[in-house]
Amino acid sequence: MRKRCHCLLALGAALLLAGCETTHYTPGQPLTGDARIDGREALEHGPARDRVLWQYRMAVAAMRQGQFAEAKPLLDEAIGRISAIYSNVKDKDAKKARSYFHAEGKKTFIGEPYERVMAYYYRGLLYWMDGEPDNARACFRNGQLQDSDTTDKGYAADYVLLDYLDGFASAKLGGDGSDAYRRALALSKSQPPLPPYNTKANVLLFLEFGPGPTKYATGEYAQELRFRRHDAPMRNARVIAGQQTAWVPPYDDLFYQATTRGGRVMDHILANKAVFKSTTDTLGTAALISGAILASDHNTQTAGLAVMGVGLLSKIIASASNPEADTRAWDNLPNFLSFVALELPPGQHTLTVEFLNEAGQVVANLTKTVTLNVPVGSGDKVVYVSDRSLTPQTL
Repeated sequence: MRKRCHCLLALGAALLLAGCETTHYTPGQPLTGDARIDGREALEHGPARDRVLWQYRMAVAAMRQGQFAEAKPLLDEAIGRISAIYSNVKDKDAKKARSYFHAEGKKTFIGEPYERVMAYYYRGLLYWMDGEPDNARACFRNGQLQDSDTTDKGYAADYVLLDYLDGFASAKLGGDGSDAYRRALALSKSQPPLPPYNTKANVLLFLEFGPGPTKYATGEYAQELRFRRHDAPMRNARVIAGQQTAWVPPYDDLFYQATTRGGRVMDHILANKAVFKSTTDTLGTAALISGAILASDHNTQTAGLAVMGVGLLSKIIASASNPEADTRAWDNLPNFLSFVALELPPGQHTLTVEFLNEAGQVVANLTKTVTLNVPVGSGDKVVYVSDRSLTPQTL
């Protein structure tokens, strides 16, 4: 019995050491605040578990600087990692994701559903920019899956633009996008409402503005993942192209998406881990006390030592289990997503994009100018504009 007790203690010590393993990120230089520069440093010197996180950040930073070719392989690799973790049950990172004994922040980062959705959204935008609306549509549909409960069917995706763009791409390809349009219209609360598809529209503007949500943790074990909205004056956009003016409301709100599933407020507590830690810790304490009482009596000393060994093992397991929420975040996402399709004659045009506050006034220093050449014939000119984009742009 004593030998078995010693084995239990040895096993517990091993688990404790495994649970305490740490990996520190030591970059070669201080962070600059430029995601493209910091990301290159992180990809070279940082932990592999943060690779997707930096690819996300670098991709959107590149897009805002007009470096669309740079963004594509970053998103491709990140999306490949998402697919690998969800499709391969033998994948070591997938196994780690199910473990009680790995801190959430030490697992391979692929992000919360709203972050994974945005990876597919941006890649779809870039596919359409390259004249591939069929691949764009596939990305929008995959984004919908990231926001859906495909196992228990407890909730469905509720991104307005994913449905709207899915249907628009179908209509552009000669198909029927009416079902997707009806879904988007039912989800949308915007004013003016979503316009019907105009397949003659040849300039497609993907707009975004406002700072996206950030994450923080609360609770006894820091197990409650919460989101913070950052207030900003931008509420709508206006696009001016010659004599045309388009008022563009936000169609999707990433803070709303981060904090809900299917329109219902989420429970952000990692309940299974927190309960596991609490239960094993309580049982361990009870076993240690009971074992100590038994061990104090010569007749039950051996049994008491065994019970204490089990109690100690439970305490060690509780200590090794790590329910802390993962607060790593794709921290340069926008808050609002919008879209407008324009029909312009072939030739050079200058677009002015203004961001407006709640009173309809132009927010100072955020106006963007885009000069583009609309080609003769079929094909769409896709324009991406963020309130943090460089200006002027030439496409």
